Amino acid sequence: MNDFAQRVAAIQHHGIIRASDASALARELDLDLPRLMTMLLPLAAQFAKPPISNFYVGAVSRGLSGNLYYGTNLEFSGQALSFTVHAEQSSVTNAWSNGEEGIDLIAVTAAPCGYCRQFLNELVTADRLVIAMPSETRPLRDLLPSAFGPRDLGVAGGLMQLDDHGLTIDESDALGTEALRAANRSYAPYSKSYAGVAIRTTGGEIVSGAYAENAAFNPSLSPLQAALSQLNLRSRTFDEIAETVLVHADSLHDSATRTVLGAITGTRLRTVRARG
Repeated sequence: MNDFAQRVAAIQHHGIIRASDASALARELDLDLPRLMTMLLPLAAQFAKPPISNFYVGAVSRGLSGNLYYGTNLEFSGQALSFTVHAEQSSVTNAWSNGEEGIDLIAVTAAPCGYCRQFLNELVTADRLVIAMPSETRPLRDLLPSAFGPRDLGVAGGLMQLDDHGLTIDESDALGTEALRAANRSYAPYSKSYAGVAIRTTGGEIVSGAYAENAAFNPSLSPLQAALSQLNLRSRTFDEIAETVLVHADSLHDSATRTVLGAITGTRLRTVRARG
C-alpha cells in the first residue's frame, strides 16, 4: 500500500470520508477537491465486484455537507445485466443512505454511460451537478443535452430530496424497523411503489437501501440493489447475509428481490406489506 492509500485508509470508513478530513488531505497534498476525488477513484474501485465484465469502476461524490462518498459497480453472475449496480448509482446511494439531500460533484473512472447520465439527471441537484472525469470536468447538462427528466412528467422535486411517506408496519424488530425507515425515504413519484430493504449480517450489522425511481424507468435502482451496495462498501460479502426484509407498499419489488437474493444467498426473504 502506497503512502497516499495509507493516509486515506486512516480516514475512510464504510466508503465515507468526512468533509474536514477531505479538506485537510487536499491542503496537505496541495490539491483542489476535484483532483483529490479523482485520485481516490482507484481506491473506490477496489470495492468493485464485476464477475461478468471484469471492468472495475470507481466513483466518488461530494454531498452537500462536503463529505465524500465512494461508489463502485456490482454484477451478479447468472442474472440479467439490468440488475447491475453502476458505480455512480452506488456513490449516490451511499450519500443518500447517510443523510445527504443532494450531491454537487461526482468523480468517475470514465465518462458516465448513458444509463448513468439519465440516473444522475433524476437528482434534485441535477441542474448544478458537475462531473469530474480523467481528462475533463463538465456539468451534467453538457453531457445530457435535450434531457428527459422529472419535470417532463410533472415532478417538482427529485432523487435525494427529504421525504417521509408515513408508512407503518406492525413488526417492531430492528430489521423491520430499518427497512421501514428506508421505505419511508424511498423515491417513487411515478409508481408510488415505496419500498425499502434491510439486511442483517451474521455478525449482527444492519444495512439498508431505499428504492430510487427514474423518469426513464430503466435506470431505477431497486431497494435490494441499494442495500447490497451498502453492504459491499462495508467490506462485507454476500455469504455474510443472515436475513433480509423487504418492506413495500405493493408487490412491485417482490419478484426481482427474490430473484437477485436467491442468486447470491440461500437465506430467506421476509416481506412486510406497509400501510400508508
